[in-house]
Amino acid sequence: MRAALVVFQRSFAKRDGGAVLDGRDIGTVICPAADVKLFVTASPECRAERRFQELSGTGAATTFETVLADVKERDARDQNRAAAPLVPADDAVLLDTSELTAAQAIAAAIKVVDAVRN
Repeated sequence: MRAALVVFQRSFAKRDGGAVLDGRDIGTVICPAADVKLFVTASPECRAERRFQELSGTGAATTFETVLADVKERDARDQNRAAAPLVPADDAVLLDTSELTAAQAIAAAIKVVDAVRN
């Protein structure tokens, strides 16, 4: 299953006009030769708050503490896995969105892409 997904993602990335892919191993495993790589992150607390608000909006019964623990567990699992661990590519631009709105994060990403491509 994982191998088929990698093939699909690589094929998708090569389509005419380019593509934007999001994932924890895109810049290191799926598209290591991509023209532009962003490593988008935020603090665990910030990501947990965003996820907690999303879940609360759907009526899910959870707590911030539970969501934070889940975020931290996933990070630890992804950073320490044998295959495609969560690490930024050596040539990726770090984009910390902890203090950014969604619009600000998008603008920052576009600025990086434009700077690299122009």
